[in-house]
Amino acid sequence: MLVAERRRKIVELVNERLSIRVTELSEIFSVTEETIRRDLEKLEQDQLLKRSHGGAVSLDKEPTEIPYMVREVTNAAEKRAIAVEAVKTIDAGEQIVLDGSTTAWYMAAELPNMPLTVITNSIKVALELSKKDQIKVISTGGMLLANSLSFVGPLAERSLEKYHVNKLFYSCKGVDLSGGLSDANEWQALLKKQMMNIASSVILLVDSSKFGVRTFAHIAELKDIDQIITDTSIPAAYKTYFDEKELDMKLVEI
Repeated sequence: MLVAERRRKIVELVNERLSIRVTELSEIFSVTEETIRRDLEKLEQDQLLKRSHGGAVSLDKEPTEIPYMVREVTNAAEKRAIAVEAVKTIDAGEQIVLDGSTTAWYMAAELPNMPLTVITNSIKVALELSKKDQIKVISTGGMLLANSLSFVGPLAERSLEKYHVNKLFYSCKGVDLSGGLSDANEWQALLKKQMMNIASSVILLVDSSKFGVRTFAHIAELKDIDQIITDTSIPAAYKTYFDEKELDMKLVEI
């Protein structure tokens, strides 16, 4: 493949996915990671994308969320394993928040039927928990985002102000050493900030593909997390960073 053609396809992939890692591009185009980095440097100079730590992100100013059905099957094994580990941290009688992520839905499916109060902005999570009569479910309400089947907006944010919970379990689209946590949708990012404000403990659930990615809307800094649950494929630089910061990190085997 000619260099120009490869770079054109890289831009297409970045705009389609909103973000992508160097390692992925290297595998897709069967070239070295150094070659991809040179491509990304040139494409950034041409203002066709923006480089991030370990990859590149789209310059699209109004990125749309990936449909829920697509996210549900993306890195499903990792998300399910992370969810199983997260459920182990929950005690009967607690009040928790589950966000609109697919990992939170996997958590809802794994939760045993025990006394628990769950606040969520996710239709899928609420439906899953409706099968368990000991779990009290509170929906935020708000503006429905069809792609994610979740509620966002001022009404959802205000509804959270009435509560305080023991733990928040949430995910995000990007985890970056300098950029912190980010999401492709600004409404989701704002709601997740509010979720963090009402929780005694903030637990981030992300598979290793989210590391080195920086997306459109900033949520919080890495220091704002109390615990992170991810898989063992986490990049070494991030593992070192979390170890140095003494962040409670759990790694799950896939």
